[in-house]
Amino acid sequence: MTLIINESRRGFLKASALAGGGLIVGFVLPGAARFAAAAAPVFSPNAFLRIGSDNSVTVLCGLSEMGQGVHTAIPMLIAEELDADWSKIRVEQAPTDAAFKNPLFGMQATGGSSAVRGHWEPMRKAGATARAMLVQAAAKEWKVDAASCRTEKGEVIHPSGQRLSYGKLAEAAGKLAVPSVVTLKEPGAFRILGKGGTRRVDTAAKVTGKAKFGMDVQLPGMLTAVIARSPVIGGKVASFNADKAKAVPGVRQILSIPTGVAVLADGYWAAKKGRDLLAIQWDEGANASLSSDSIRADFLEAVGKPALVARKDGDVAAAAPARRIQATYEAPYLAHACMEPMNCSAWFKGDALEVWASTQAPGLNRSVLSQVLSLAEEKITVNTQYLGGGFGRRFAQDFVIDAAVLSKVAGAPVKLVYSREDDTQALFYRPAAICKFEGGLDDKGAPVLFSARSASSSIALAAQMPLTNGLDSFAVEGIVQMPYAIANVQVEWAQKETPIGVWFWRSVGHSQNIYFVESFIDEMAALAGKDPFEFRRSYLDNAPRYKGVLELVAAKASWGKSLPKGHFHGIAVGESFGSYVAEVAEVSVSTSGEVRVHKVVCAVDCGMTVNPDIIKRQMESSIIYGMSALFHGRISIKGGRIEQGNFDQYPVLRMNEAPKVEVHIVPSKEAPGGVGEPGLPPLAPAVVNAVFAATGKRLRTLPIDSASLKQA
Repeated sequence: MTLIINESRRGFLKASALAGGGLIVGFVLPGAARFAAAAAPVFSPNAFLRIGSDNSVTVLCGLSEMGQGVHTAIPMLIAEELDADWSKIRVEQAPTDAAFKNPLFGMQATGGSSAVRGHWEPMRKAGATARAMLVQAAAKEWKVDAASCRTEKGEVIHPSGQRLSYGKLAEAAGKLAVPSVVTLKEPGAFRILGKGGTRRVDTAAKVTGKAKFGMDVQLPGMLTAVIARSPVIGGKVASFNADKAKAVPGVRQILSIPTGVAVLADGYWAAKKGRDLLAIQWDEGANASLSSDSIRADFLEAVGKPALVARKDGDVAAAAPARRIQATYEAPYLAHACMEPMNCSAWFKGDALEVWASTQAPGLNRSVLSQVLSLAEEKITVNTQYLGGGFGRRFAQDFVIDAAVLSKVAGAPVKLVYSREDDTQALFYRPAAICKFEGGLDDKGAPVLFSARSASSSIALAAQMPLTNGLDSFAVEGIVQMPYAIANVQVEWAQKETPIGVWFWRSVGHSQNIYFVESFIDEMAALAGKDPFEFRRSYLDNAPRYKGVLELVAAKASWGKSLPKGHFHGIAVGESFGSYVAEVAEVSVSTSGEVRVHKVVCAVDCGMTVNPDIIKRQMESSIIYGMSALFHGRISIKGGRIEQGNFDQYPVLRMNEAPKVEVHIVPSKEAPGGVGEPGLPPLAPAVVNAVFAATGKRLRTLPIDSASLKQA
């Protein structure tokens, strides 16, 4: 049975100390010594692994579980090197502490498909360290050479037939010196990693309702809060009359805070009814005339001028192709549409703060709250709950900050809840972008020129991250890595900031940029009169992993062979987060212009694998999420207002729209890549390229407009 525990650092350490006869091991990280000191006499160089006298193996995971399977993948890394019995594995959500920081981020946070990539070696070392100490303890007990012992399914075994369980050895192992060097298994010796059939450890808790998400938090005397924010971007409260709102049964407080007017009540419905009755007069400010059309015009103007160079090979100006082609592609702002609305519970207790949040960034939460509330970080406890979807949205700090501020002002524990409309209009969007291309072919149809100039706002700037020589790498990722062997390449970026807030969205810049690039490459193939697959393959000799997934997906999808009448194939390939993915979409287009995706075949090379079943599910998830954006996703602005609110205006893909998805994993000995996001970017170009094959019409603007295909 799975047990997920969210507890304070003090409670965690107290529990560790009381686990008599237990062993807590891991690899040494800065600051880990305080765990050892606080947990004495239990051995604790840090706190990633605990072995109980009952043979249970508890892994403390500092990463956020948002459905991607990290609470299974991280224990698998440890269990492999530990030679643990998987049925004895359980996982606890780790407290927020620097010891659990993500090695790729430098803070405790989950995103960027970094969980396995960042923890592949450290977590395996934690398991190997524990195993070495358990073997040493058994060898000492038996007075034999440790090298003569082996381990299997939670036991140390000697050729003489003697065997001891890890639980019986844990206390003795905890008294041994920690080895400074341990040997990790070669991939050929793996018993768990890369094998199918390992069950997720969080499934039971979720299907039985025992799993606790942020919305499930209940505290004594807690008030539920909703906030009225300006309907016009950047607007401010001019005045409000709270009399009617105060008369709603259950409404307790009405507070003016920097982000709007908050209504606090005994429950959500009373708070919402109170907010609906606030007679707020808004100062609409300078953005009352802002529109999608005006932003688009600015972006189009920007791509018509020279911009900051992000990549330059050869000389595009001097190139003299026999044939040229130009095209401009556009992608809209997109919301994240997490199924669990944004929420956070906070309890300010005078000189300390405790929060409970479905968050991707508990370490960042604590750092930001420290600054906002002028409170030392050690006075702030962040309890990470299960996340009902993340996609980058829960890396933001808005809902955590406002909940903490409200608790401090209200003098009570507060749960802040966003309605669907609150979140859809909260100004955390995938950036809108426009990209202008020029390509050229020689007289034999080979590509000799590739030029791309994109315009978008900067996610790095929004996240207060530094630009590199003025360049935001998120804005051009997926374009600068264009893999095809073309002599003259130039990629430019024009930074265009708007009042619209932008943020990390699933696969970040790759999500729109690989759509741009792979759609335009398809146009170049058509100009050359060549098969889209063969055209791509011809120029990937220097990019073997791209070529490998491209060839595999073409074979598995039976590219070039007959399809059902009215069905057509499109293909695309891309790399993101260290993984390579190619997809073939099988599509039909009705006489009314309706596009139907019948099947998507996906090939992924994500390096060495942990859990193939999770990889397949993540590819499927990315494809379905990408289809929601492809067919329905668009945030538009009119009169300074976001036009979309709930799912009636910002739909997600319905079950009857979902295609059959087939996933094939490339065997690999390369370092692990990410899997949570790389399946998304090739989806859109594969589909629109199939639409071109069906209709002869290029879709250069998303989402798909069926009306534009009616004539085709």
